[in-house]
Amino acid sequence: MQIKKGHFLEEKADVLIIFSPKIIKKQIPHELEEVNLRLNGCIKEIIQEEGYKGLANQTVFIRTHQALPVKRVLIVGLGEKEEITLETIRQACAAAYHEIKNWKVKHLVVQHLSDVFEEYSVDDISQVMTEGILLASYTFGKYKKIKDRFPDLITFVTAKGKNVRLSEKGIVQGQLAAQATMFARNLGNIPGQHLTPEDLMLVAKALAKGKKNIQLKVFNQEQLQKMGAGGILSVAQGSDHPPYLVHLIYKPTKKTKKKIALVGKALTFDSGGLSLKPSEAMKNMKIDMAGAAAVLGVFSVIDHLVPRCEVHGIFAACENMPSGKALRPGDIIQVMNKKTIEVLDTDAEGRLTLADALLYASKQKPDSIIDLATLTGACVVALGEEITGVMSNDAELVARLKEATEFSGEKIWELPLEKNYRKLLKSPIADYKNIAGRWGGALTAGLFLQEFVGKIPWAHLDIAGPSFAEKTIDPYTKQGATGHGVRTLLKLISK
Repeated sequence: MQIKKGHFLEEKADVLIIFSPKIIKKQIPHELEEVNLRLNGCIKEIIQEEGYKGLANQTVFIRTHQALPVKRVLIVGLGEKEEITLETIRQACAAAYHEIKNWKVKHLVVQHLSDVFEEYSVDDISQVMTEGILLASYTFGKYKKIKDRFPDLITFVTAKGKNVRLSEKGIVQGQLAAQATMFARNLGNIPGQHLTPEDLMLVAKALAKGKKNIQLKVFNQEQLQKMGAGGILSVAQGSDHPPYLVHLIYKPTKKTKKKIALVGKALTFDSGGLSLKPSEAMKNMKIDMAGAAAVLGVFSVIDHLVPRCEVHGIFAACENMPSGKALRPGDIIQVMNKKTIEVLDTDAEGRLTLADALLYASKQKPDSIIDLATLTGACVVALGEEITGVMSNDAELVARLKEATEFSGEKIWELPLEKNYRKLLKSPIADYKNIAGRWGGALTAGLFLQEFVGKIPWAHLDIAGPSFAEKTIDPYTKQGATGHGVRTLLKLISK
């Protein structure tokens, strides 16, 4: 990808992508007037014939018949002008890519929207345009051959020379964000047979290898026993695959006092254990490590992103399986801080592994902790498949997350940590029980996790809904693992 100063109508290429807002009263918007003139007034006729209205992500293509240096022009709608956001631009670029991906395009020229929208910074516009194209190009080809028809060259064209350098920065940031998201998607799409706890640990090991700024600590089953990590060990005991607690540490070159911990749920497969899931609910449980995948996605590019804070990535990799060795409903376990938990449902296992992971993260004395977990179906019932539920003990941290999601386009909604519900977690024979009844399941799960972070500013992201797309969500999010959370975390730590 490259950016250059010029006029997009003068560029020689296979395809030119331009954008237009919603068409009002069948009048050509001024954004298309010059193109219409160069094409001898044919745009108005084509708009009427094709029913193009400039709606968000709507497309129409025009053959230029040598009236322009490009062979074809693709017009992409942005919708109501007053409602256009960075996410609108990201999706429009993704929609454009989907239209041209089967056209055998070698050189693609794209109108740079910083020439049109001055309310957003040049580098932000460059980043979201880059993300939209690259994320829309994602395919998972590990188990079947998929033809890669990505253009040999993509050129963004701006009329303003001063925008070139800022755009170059945005393009690089967009490439990193897309690369990290696709890294997480790849992990989430690999079935449990080929992504065991050990495999996930080895991914972290590969990311740290040869990098001066990234350190790695791995704790195996024997070490976890010495640490008293009963939450991790009890969940893993039904599986033939041993668990690992993985700790990645990024330290910037310049010393800093700022420190953040990112904790991901890392169940490489969740059968439910002895509280066995129905087969329909089990088929996509390879995605139960999506939280860890997001953390690993961040670390896959962190040395290029170069945040000015110390970043800790922590996850407890294990598998929840039924067997004669498996955790039983009614068992009592003890986690790292010596607290006991009555396990009433072995399918509420993520919070048990996270209890130990959060306790371990707290020992690193970070300024804040963010955990990401495919934790509850209750959150999906409440917010649907596209929105993450966030629960936190710190309003400032939530505000920072919301600001990051406004840029990333990843939707979150704050849910309460209702203090009066804490009593629902009390057990008559242990310090806690791992489920609290039928109602408010997402909230009581968040309250359970809060018990293991002390007074450290903490936010819990329940990504059970948006971590895996059962169907197409938007032009850059197709069926499968989504890599949800990666771009929000990258934006957060880069501040």
